[in-house]
Amino acid sequence: MDRQSVNYVRYQFGDTEFEVPDRYINLEAKGSGAQGSVAAYDTVTQQNVAIKKLSRPFQNVTHAKRAYREFKLMKLVNHKNIIGLLNAFTPQRTLEEFQDVYLVMELMDANLCQVIQMDLDHERMSYLLYQMLCGIKHLHSAGIIHRDLKPSNIVVKSDCTLKILDFGLARTAGTTFMMTPYVVTRYYRAPEVILGMGYKENVDIWSVGCIMGEMIRGGVLFPGTDHIDQWNKIIEQLGTPSQSFMARLQPTVRNYVENRPRYTGYPFDRLFPDVLFPTDSNEHNRLKASQARDLLSRMLVVDPEHRISVDQALVHSYINVWYDESEVNAPAPGPYDHSVDEREHTVEQWKELIYQEVMEYEARNNLADGEGAPR
Repeated sequence: MDRQSVNYVRYQFGDTEFEVPDRYINLEAKGSGAQGSVAAYDTVTQQNVAIKKLSRPFQNVTHAKRAYREFKLMKLVNHKNIIGLLNAFTPQRTLEEFQDVYLVMELMDANLCQVIQMDLDHERMSYLLYQMLCGIKHLHSAGIIHRDLKPSNIVVKSDCTLKILDFGLARTAGTTFMMTPYVVTRYYRAPEVILGMGYKENVDIWSVGCIMGEMIRGGVLFPGTDHIDQWNKIIEQLGTPSQSFMARLQPTVRNYVENRPRYTGYPFDRLFPDVLFPTDSNEHNRLKASQARDLLSRMLVVDPEHRISVDQALVHSYINVWYDESEVNAPAPGPYDHSVDEREHTVEQWKELIYQEVMEYEARNNLADGEGAPR
């Protein structure tokens, strides 16, 4: 099937116009959308999908580079706890006209922000956390350290299956403590990211701890208005870190951090008393508040040198009831080419690279007679 012969249909959702191949029907806006997208039915693969229109991907170099990175990573990873790319297309027929990128993904029911508001029992809570950890481990096996996990970028289905929606901060996206804050949710970012330190894989464990704590408390743990306020919120609850931690900070940041009032912090049974937890489980797993609190106390550790690793979290008694070797140690994706993060291109050059990727997807889909691009 020649791409020229594909019929495109236009739909309007608020201020956004969607122009999609006629194989997709029953397009429907899902509120703000768990995936920042619309729901549709794919008549070729006969499944419900989410279609995401990348917002103005070529308005500047940063947006264009981010769009290309997301594309490359979505093609690379293949794990049940990370969103899968089923198709990609553009209604424009030439590189000169090219301006819109659409991604077709599996359709999920809600994002974690909505789930956090529910009264979750221990089974559901530990199963959601287990899946988060499996997805993170898979990303780490490709050399991708996320650094920006948050509830809005994690989606779930009504059967409690979970998928991570994005790939976090590019390796070059360093942030500095004194930087002018830009609008981004940083409530879940680890101390080493906030303070502009080096980081390793367990930077992502902090974010999981923040999400778990929010499930239990029903509110954001560290709702900082900026980097500095964020740090204050953390140390007020968890206490001022040790001198060995301070010694690893850059001088200007260290100067600020050491001049803050000293906080002793609170024990975890004060921060998360029994009354906040679901009742202990009577099911065969017998999950208890004490186990959940113990896991939290190992994840929400300011100093990454003393924080639990992903592998350790997966075998913790609150999580390992779900342990499945094929999920925990799924085949690693091919290594991610991090030179993409360092590459400097003009918007036009990024645009051409993305156009090639989209054309490749369209060709594969047409060759497969619409069976979905092989992964």
